[in-house]
Amino acid sequence: MSNQPGGDAAQLDLTHDAAAEEAARRAASKEAADTVLKAFGGVRGMIDMTLPGLVFIITYNITHQVSTSAWAALGLSALFVVARLAKRETIQHAFSGVFGVALGAWISMKSGKAEDFYLPGLLWNVGYCIALAASALARWPMIGVMLGPITGEMFTWRKENPGRLAAYTKATWAWVAIMGLKPVILFPLYFTHNVNLLGWLKVALGIPPLLLAMYVTWQILLKAPPPIKVPLDDEEPAK
Repeated sequence: MSNQPGGDAAQLDLTHDAAAEEAARRAASKEAADTVLKAFGGVRGMIDMTLPGLVFIITYNITHQVSTSAWAALGLSALFVVARLAKRETIQHAFSGVFGVALGAWISMKSGKAEDFYLPGLLWNVGYCIALAASALARWPMIGVMLGPITGEMFTWRKENPGRLAAYTKATWAWVAIMGLKPVILFPLYFTHNVNLLGWLKVALGIPPLLLAMYVTWQILLKAPPPIKVPLDDEEPAK
């Protein structure tokens, strides 16, 4: 007990302020984590992305048939889209996945080379990293473009929130570095025609780098200024 007048009240205020600060920190942490997870499709999106490649390499090892393996992977991707439609969920990530699998299946069946199934994904990784780097250099970092609508800030971070712009730029460069490791590792294997090693490594390098990039983004956003959200009242009424 404090012997000074008002000592107990001051201590209670400090305790309350500390609790409020901790609650705000936890809320910001959860919001940042939820935002990043939602932007990249969540756990379901990562599964939709990874399993078709796994099915392809397993089927190929069993049948040694490129066309059978390609159709098995494509069928699974299509099943993901149908399941999402049945549950009235967004099909953005599932549809992009089925498009990539369909392209890989078509190329591999045309060439007769199993490794060509993975070629579109490898090229997409290279293009994605180039686009990320270009967006950061242009001061329109892609991570900010993707997360802004989800956080409700839209693009206020570009001119009204310089700390937020710096954070999104830093996060975008982190994605370039992390995701750029995949083509650096996998492209040389593609040219060796070692389908098994390429396929298994492609699966193994599917989710872990993505999780790492998401974790780094989350950590960066935790230290960034809070988003300046666009007021709903500023929206023009629908005509």
